[in-house]
Amino acid sequence: MAKRENDSFSIEDLMKSFIKENNLSKGMQKIKVEETWSKMMGPGVATHTTSVKLQNKTLIIQLSSSVLREELSYGKEKIIKMINEEMGDEIINKLMLV
Repeated sequence: MAKRENDSFSIEDLMKSFIKENNLSKGMQKIKVEETWSKMMGPGVATHTTSVKLQNKTLIIQLSSSVLREELSYGKEKIIKMINEEMGDEIINKLMLV
């Protein structure tokens, strides 16, 4: 019988290499940004969020409440900083609340 090689790889490493080889990193960032927005802002803001989009380092958040939009506009820089820290990279330069 042929000897079996036991090269073990973690699933995380395999997924990272798959994402890199297939050029899927931007799509994965978009998904992670949506999840991070809901997690960071909490359920109160998440219920009034109708869409989260990432386009060219600009995070576009569509909200159903004009009052909430006004409140969040005061902390744009802090929100950008928090999301970038959570993502582990400077992915967002600008935040648009619409």
